[in-house]
Amino acid sequence: MQTSPTARTTEARDPRRAILDAAEGLLVEMGPEGFSMRRLVARCGVSAPTIYHHFRDKQGLIDALLEERFSELVRELEAARRPGDPLGTLRAYLLLFTGFGLRNPSHYRLLALVREPDLPPPQTAERARALLRDPLLRLEEAGRLRVASAEVAQQVLWALVHGLISLRAARPDHPWAPELVEEAVEAALRGTVGDAEGEARP
Repeated sequence: MQTSPTARTTEARDPRRAILDAAEGLLVEMGPEGFSMRRLVARCGVSAPTIYHHFRDKQGLIDALLEERFSELVRELEAARRPGDPLGTLRAYLLLFTGFGLRNPSHYRLLALVREPDLPPPQTAERARALLRDPLLRLEEAGRLRVASAEVAQQVLWALVHGLISLRAARPDHPWAPELVEEAVEAALRGTVGDAEGEARP
């Protein structure tokens, strides 16, 4: 039996890396709904037992993909932190997170799916959420929030970011304004954060 070119290429590489690369390509092309282990086996040229040797199951493989991709976002967020300027940090974080979701809509959709209660989210995704929450807590401590709490502000801003990413992904044909993301983020920040303590929620 002759070995296929795809299989020979996979055998010559680190199999775990080859599986991840093939899975990511399949995910980007077909989205979460079209992703399956059967299609992955056909794409990467290795057997299902080999895939399960490196990843416990389909969810384990998907989480490994998310860990890799979100580690890039975490590095960007950490580099954008502005000590002493929580509002500037928050603005930069929101723009980076939205940009990440727009560039990686399939990965974002996977992250947004409801998970089993006993299945923890990817660590890098949790780290990204913690980074986004930190400037909100500092703004709350400074008395600058116009809403009831940092938790409320986080949900407001999360809803905004999710809407921007989801709408753009669902309607790529719509003539979205080039400045939409920046204007939406600024409007949300004006509604949730005051410039000074005296402008916050009474």
